[in-house]
Amino acid sequence: MAGLHSDTPRPNEIKLHQKSKLMEISFDNGKVFKLSYEFLRVYSPSAEVRGHSPGQEILQTGKQDISINYIEPVGSYAIQPNFSDGHNSGLYSWDLLYNYGINQDKMWLQYLKRIDEAGASRKLSTHK
Repeated sequence: MAGLHSDTPRPNEIKLHQKSKLMEISFDNGKVFKLSYEFLRVYSPSAEVRGHSPGQEILQTGKQDISINYIEPVGSYAIQPNFSDGHNSGLYSWDLLYNYGINQDKMWLQYLKRIDEAGASRKLSTHK
């Protein structure tokens, strides 16, 4: 089952907060995480973002104002968000979401560093 471990906490509630652009996930072990839509989009587990092997990750830029239109459940182990930029191929397992919740501060700093090093922007560019 997509690497789901039997000891993985399972969400008992997932809420989309459209105004603050946060996904709030409450797990059955009492942990609650708020993950920004931008964070979820730039760390999408899809091959389009991750590449097909380590080192092939594609830096996602211009996602600061991204929204999640809706989420689809995938079996009893994952969700598939539909983002406002049309991206909808990432499957976010409970393991992955829990891991993101635990590590989001470190991961976010890594992302900001990569954006800075690339001279890129989190804002959507209106120039072609």
